[in-house]
Amino acid sequence: MVNFEFDFEFQKITNIQQKNKMARDIKNLKDLQNTEYGLKKLFEEAEDFLPLLGTDYVEFYVGNAKQAAFYYKSAFGFQSEAYAGLETGLKDRVSYVLRQDKIRIVLTTPLNKGGDLNRHIDEHGDAVKVIALWVDDATSAFEETTKRGAKPYLEPTREEDENGYIIKSGIYTYGETVHLFIERKNYDGLFLPGFQKWESHYNPEPVGLKFIDHMVGNVGWDEMNKWCEFYGKVMGFAQIISFADDDISTEFTALMSKVMSNGNGRIKFPINEPAKGKKKSQIEEYLDFYNGAGVQHLALATDDIVTTVSAMRNRGVEFLYVPDTYYDDVLERVGEIDEDIEVLKKHGILIDRDEEGYLLQIFTNNILDRPTMFIEVIQRKGAQSFGVGNFKALFEAIERQQAKRGTL
Repeated sequence: MVNFEFDFEFQKITNIQQKNKMARDIKNLKDLQNTEYGLKKLFEEAEDFLPLLGTDYVEFYVGNAKQAAFYYKSAFGFQSEAYAGLETGLKDRVSYVLRQDKIRIVLTTPLNKGGDLNRHIDEHGDAVKVIALWVDDATSAFEETTKRGAKPYLEPTREEDENGYIIKSGIYTYGETVHLFIERKNYDGLFLPGFQKWESHYNPEPVGLKFIDHMVGNVGWDEMNKWCEFYGKVMGFAQIISFADDDISTEFTALMSKVMSNGNGRIKFPINEPAKGKKKSQIEEYLDFYNGAGVQHLALATDDIVTTVSAMRNRGVEFLYVPDTYYDDVLERVGEIDEDIEVLKKHGILIDRDEEGYLLQIFTNNILDRPTMFIEVIQRKGAQSFGVGNFKALFEAIERQQAKRGTL
C-alpha cells in the first residue's frame, strides 16, 4: 500500500459509547492506506510557537550500554549508527546510537562511580532520560518555553566539529525526564559533534519499524491535568483525546489518560495517572518501581504489523497474551479489514477503529526487569485514535502479568 499524509484533524472523544456505535455502522474498512505524518498542521488548537519538526532521538540511561545495544539490535532490528566514549575523548560516559528508519535511540552508561548518571540508574533503573525534539531554532524554543514557565535544563549551547555545528537547549518535564531541542540545519555529520561512526559487522535486518507514533508518560495521583496544562501552555500543544477512569478500567483496576499533540501530529504524548480501583493498577506499579513519574512506553509505527511482529517474535521478543475469545466478535465491532483475522489471532494483534479507519496494535511484555518499560507496535490504516476498544483486553492482560509478579 502507498503511504499518505494526513489531511484531516483529530476530534476530541467526548462520548465513547456514541463513538463505538458510529464505528459499528461502518463495516467495510478494506483498502485503506497506511498513515504517516507530514508538516501540515492538523490541530488548529495547537499554538505551535516552537514549532516542532519531529522526534530527533530518545536517550536511555542504562547500566550496560554495550549489552543493551546488542539487545535492541538483535530483538528489534536497530542498526549501528554512532558512538562516543573513551576513544572519542569522553571520560565519564559512553553512548551508542542506534537507528531504524526514522527512529533513533541513544544508550548511555556512566564509566565512573558516583555522579548523576549512576544515581539516576540506581533510582529508576534503565530508563528514558531525554526526549530530544527536532526544531528549526533551539534558542527560540528555549526562550519561548522558559518564559512560559518551563524549568531550564540546558541553556542554548553550540557544539561543532568539521561537519558544522548544532545548537541544543533543554527544559524539564515530568519527573526527571527532559526535552532537548536540537537545531541541526547547519550540521552535515552523522549524528552530533563528538560522535564517530559506529562500525559493526553485526547488524541484523530491520523488522520494519518506521517512526515513533507516540510516547506515554506516567505521572502521580492527580498530576495528569498539571502536565497536560504544561504541554498546552508551555509547549503550545493541543489536547486531542481524553479518557476518564470509566473508559479505561477493568473489574479490578483503572487509570485516566489525556493525549497531547503538537500541531502536525508528529509529537504525541499521552499522559496517564492512576485512578481508584479494587487493586493496584499498572500505573501505581510503575510509580512504585520507577520511584516517580517517567516514560512508560514507546509506540513504534510499522506499515506491516504482521511481518514486524513475526520477526520480533522469532528474535525472542515476548508479547502480552490475549485470549482467543477476543477475536470471536471483533469483526462485528470493527468491520471488514484487509488482514486475515486468523493471522492476527495467531500473533495476538489487537484491532480497533474510529471514524477515519482502523488500527492494529500489540504490546510487548516488560522489556526490563523492573516493570517500568514496554514497547507498543502500531499500524494505522487511517485511524486517529489510540485503541479505546482494546483497553479492557489490554489491561486484563497486564493484570495477569501483575498477578504473576505479586503486584496486583
